[in-house]
Amino acid sequence: MKKFAKSLISAAVVTAAVAGTTAPAQAADKLLLKTPIAFGSHLPALGTPIVWVADQLKLVSDGKVKMKIYEPGKLVSPKEILDAVSSGKVNSGYSTAGYWQGKMPAAALFSAVPFGPEAGEYMAWLYYGNGMNLYQEMYDTAGYNVKVLPCAIISPETSGWFSKPIEKPEDLKGLNMRFFGLGASVMEKLGVGTVQLPGGEIFGALEKGAIDASEFSQPAIDQRLGFHKIVKYNYFPGWHQQATVFELLINKDTWGKMSKGQQALVETTCKASMTNAIAEGEAMQFPVMQKAADNGVQIRYWNQTMLDTFKSTWDEVVAEKTAADPFFKKVWDDMSTFRSGYDLWEANAFLPRATK
Repeated sequence: MKKFAKSLISAAVVTAAVAGTTAPAQAADKLLLKTPIAFGSHLPALGTPIVWVADQLKLVSDGKVKMKIYEPGKLVSPKEILDAVSSGKVNSGYSTAGYWQGKMPAAALFSAVPFGPEAGEYMAWLYYGNGMNLYQEMYDTAGYNVKVLPCAIISPETSGWFSKPIEKPEDLKGLNMRFFGLGASVMEKLGVGTVQLPGGEIFGALEKGAIDASEFSQPAIDQRLGFHKIVKYNYFPGWHQQATVFELLINKDTWGKMSKGQQALVETTCKASMTNAIAEGEAMQFPVMQKAADNGVQIRYWNQTMLDTFKSTWDEVVAEKTAADPFFKKVWDDMSTFRSGYDLWEANAFLPRATK
């Protein structure tokens, strides 16, 4: 949760932009975005941001632009959202690009990157680096008929719930674990069998012993799903997901028919949601962590041996993925160049953790 202040630098700009787009939206024809979502709207910071977006679109446009939300599986399943939006079965959808890495390996880089950018840096690369150009290029090149808009972002997740302490790499071998995105490739190299279960299925899998451990999201979200009732060792930091981006996909034919005012309204509301989502996520974690001991949970911080192992293994994964997929390499190289420049700012501008 460090450097939270970086994530708020655009708040004033976003507020002004939302106000500036109100008049065009009011003058345009009515628009209804039918939006299946990948995360239940009851889940804070995962599902709540898109509900906020829907409320704001209606409010700011005086009812001219509306969004109807469909809970996971009610209209299409979370894993079908991209195809459904592209084909026009629905005209929009809310998910995270990491779900599409089986179709487009680089998609994971637009979702969460191990040892990757924190929220402020991630947004800087997306909006003021080359990130958004590459993000849209990925979908266009793969033949998907979608317009992509980052529409929420959260800061670090926890990196796992375990039934026993993990002190050395050998302790991971043979475990079956729910794990998401690029971090799963790291865990597999360390001898972990990984599966990507939706949030609603994780508790049951832990309870039945189908999996031994799991990561999912932030403490407030994990608590809502009840992991602490079964597994008692919760590990930090979230090396695999220092920030996670969520996307609003809009069918490109629908997008093309929208007025410039409607487009601007949706784009700017999603930018506002980026600020709102990270603020919500940051505010709700520490009260849950303060009560961890009451639930018999031990909060653990990975020792240096484990962090070094995760990092060196991630370096191996990157080398393999950049060699295997040219577009993954293109995105990774661009992000890495931006981050190398950003390091000069970060190293000089922010106080070390110990002095805060």
